[in-house]
Amino acid sequence: MIESADYLIMESTYGSRLHMRNDDKAELFLNIVSETIDNGGTVVIPSFAVGRTQEIVYELNKLKEKRDDEEFLKKYEKLMKVPVFVDSPLAISATEVFRENMDLFDDDVKEEMEKGDNPLEFPGLQFARTSEESKALNESNESSIVISASGMCEVGRIKHHLKHNLWNPKSTILFVGYQAPGTLGSKLVNGEKKVKIFGEEIAVNARIEYIEGYSGHADQEWLLNFIYSFITKPKQIFLVHGEKDAQEVLKEKILETVGIPVTIPDFGETYELKDDMVEITNKIELTTRYKPLRLEVLERMQKLKDEVNDMTQILRDEIILEKAKDAEVASINEKIKELEKQIVAIIGE
Repeated sequence: MIESADYLIMESTYGSRLHMRNDDKAELFLNIVSETIDNGGTVVIPSFAVGRTQEIVYELNKLKEKRDDEEFLKKYEKLMKVPVFVDSPLAISATEVFRENMDLFDDDVKEEMEKGDNPLEFPGLQFARTSEESKALNESNESSIVISASGMCEVGRIKHHLKHNLWNPKSTILFVGYQAPGTLGSKLVNGEKKVKIFGEEIAVNARIEYIEGYSGHADQEWLLNFIYSFITKPKQIFLVHGEKDAQEVLKEKILETVGIPVTIPDFGETYELKDDMVEITNKIELTTRYKPLRLEVLERMQKLKDEVNDMTQILRDEIILEKAKDAEVASINEKIKELEKQIVAIIGE
């Protein structure tokens, strides 16, 4: 905790919410997985590669110590028989870094290790390192848990797992982190019945669940605890990185509990920090009508770039390994030519 600061710029992602307690989220996690496995489906977990993936693996391993009643143990034993795949090259590399530096873990984890229990290993845990191993996961009819990046479903191998599981009512897509507005993950959490993946419209028949307690963002309680920890309180707090509603709720809570002035900066505002006051020195004037549209164009361009990268990887595998027929390659080539013409036309405008 930090003891003093003149000004504080703080995130506010969960400024209006409290996370679920560890025991509660572990039990909910186990129930969702158990019900999906009973249905013969697959649990797909979109997860950020560094930190979150390892936390989920750690929680899976720790479940056995949570409770000792018969029903819980039955579900746990079922979970331990199910293959758990980590399908993200970066997550695999990060997990290996965690494993190689276990001497830096906190006391609770070291205590587990002294009992001979590696917190990042358990029966059934496997790593899909190559694209071939990743594709094989979707060709299997065996129930499994697949943890794959990216956490908001915008890029990476997770999109292939969604494409192969979203249509299946037996499967579950389990979200464990914040979903930014406009992302594919956000659309699924908010109940959209059809989504586009790799240009193909996919019906959403799978069960969609969200356990936010695994998020790397602090909830309202811990954001406030961070402010309470200051011995010399900041003169002013700026709330960034959050949706408007969450920011407003957190602002009121801060004013009510510690009385520190709170500013929620608007798009394009510049502030000068003086001795006893904060002054806006510049503000980019964008009308409400145009600002979202302009930002949407930039977001769509980034998304298109990511889609092209994904498509390039897929086509490279198909063409190099000569899995695609000549007629299919010719058809793809014509479509890419047409896409090139459209891009040139947009730039020409």
